[in-house]
Amino acid sequence: MRVRSQLAMSATVTAAVAMLVSTPASAASDSAAPSPGAPGIGDPYYPGDGNGGYDVSHYDIRLSYKPFRDELWGTTTVTATATQDLSRFNLDFLLKVDSVRVNNAVAATRSKDGELVATPARPIAKGTVMTIVVSYKDTPGKYERYGYNAWKIGADGGALAADEPQIAPWWYPSNDHPLDKATFDVSVAAPKDYKVISNGVLVGTQQQIDGWVRWNWRSVKPQGTYETLLAVGKFELRNQTEPNGQSFVTAYGDDLIYGDAARASVERTPEIVEFQETQFGPYPFEAQGGVVSTAIAFALENQTRPIYSDRFFRRGSNTYVVAHENAHQWFGDSVSVAEWKEIWLNEGFATYAEYLWSEYLGEGTPAQLAQYTYDSIPAEDPFWQVLPGDPSAAGQFDDAVYDRGAMTLQALRTAMGDAAFFKTLRTWTADHQYGNVTTEQFRVLAEKTSGKDLGALFTTWLYTAGKPAVGPNGPTTAGRSGVEPRSFRAIQETHEMLAHSGHGHT
Repeated sequence: MRVRSQLAMSATVTAAVAMLVSTPASAASDSAAPSPGAPGIGDPYYPGDGNGGYDVSHYDIRLSYKPFRDELWGTTTVTATATQDLSRFNLDFLLKVDSVRVNNAVAATRSKDGELVATPARPIAKGTVMTIVVSYKDTPGKYERYGYNAWKIGADGGALAADEPQIAPWWYPSNDHPLDKATFDVSVAAPKDYKVISNGVLVGTQQQIDGWVRWNWRSVKPQGTYETLLAVGKFELRNQTEPNGQSFVTAYGDDLIYGDAARASVERTPEIVEFQETQFGPYPFEAQGGVVSTAIAFALENQTRPIYSDRFFRRGSNTYVVAHENAHQWFGDSVSVAEWKEIWLNEGFATYAEYLWSEYLGEGTPAQLAQYTYDSIPAEDPFWQVLPGDPSAAGQFDDAVYDRGAMTLQALRTAMGDAAFFKTLRTWTADHQYGNVTTEQFRVLAEKTSGKDLGALFTTWLYTAGKPAVGPNGPTTAGRSGVEPRSFRAIQETHEMLAHSGHGHT
């Protein structure tokens, strides 16, 4: 597809997505009869994700969890504003519901295929603030959606809610798409020998009369639903204060095989974030941290609290995966995709952050790493047939999204020059903080900053099958020593785990 037609399509999609959030498809005149909110937000990769008709501002999740029996119960209170006159609306949720109240009146409900449909006792007028209270009790581990179960059970009987692109439906009802971010209070009780970890800042714990302990966490910055974390298990929990005064929370499972190497890596998070601030601008959130567990085989950029499989540290300390997941705090968590097809804006940027960290460590420059990756993959390799700018739902976490995405950024840096390139990155994270973006918006910003027409570059690297004829450093000999950069193997092994470990692999 020619670049201008591709970009025009992207612009059309962007406008359509914006309408879904601000003025849903059913936005008729004020005199129109109330109508149902849409059962999906409009993402072509995941048509059932998200919902229309309302915008969430806050989730108050108050639950209890019984290990080994996998019993989860309690209430989630959703504060949302109707964006149309609503006769009914959907929430994305898999568990069995006991009741739903909308503005204190019992609502009629039905559930099917991960969609909870609530019909309020009276229609909801556009602009009305809704308080939606969902009470439920169930065993999350028995449910599948999109062909997989995102709820993990640990060897200690605890549970782990961390996955991408979906995790919320397994433990709280939501408008489950990055387009609708909100703030969170997460309060979960568990037996006293278990720890409960979530996002943001630990507000406090409460001893309960049954011997259990309730853990209260708060996220005060807008957060996407897939970025929420719940970890219940036997952890070593460290709640520290960083040099900049922020809360720094880390947790390590008591059954880790590579615990020492994990600690030697994750405990360096503040140092890594401090470096990344020099590249991307101020850190966008109120806390930092990380969780390491044996219950997963991947890593994921949960907001303020990335989670890592113990296996990432099997060869010793690995700060590259820590750099990758914390770069997502800017690219993915703060600046989020408008549609899941734009995933390279998360993964390509986080991979490039590894290249930058490599240079900081003196183990290879971005030019060297991008060129060596380009040179190492033969033209006939299927890698080059995946389009990072629209990889399909099945190819969303393909190697090409990571590595070709990072090569795209190096090609862009070559074309723009360092000053314009890094100005673009910092402007991008500042202008779109806590918002949603498309590739088209990034191209427009890069062209405005550099004063160059970059359409052909974006088309070649993101939307054209086949190995680009010219490498990421242009026709010069830059980066072409033929010598493998010291960091190359460690970064590639990290990506193999990220891209090939099932869901939740970013």
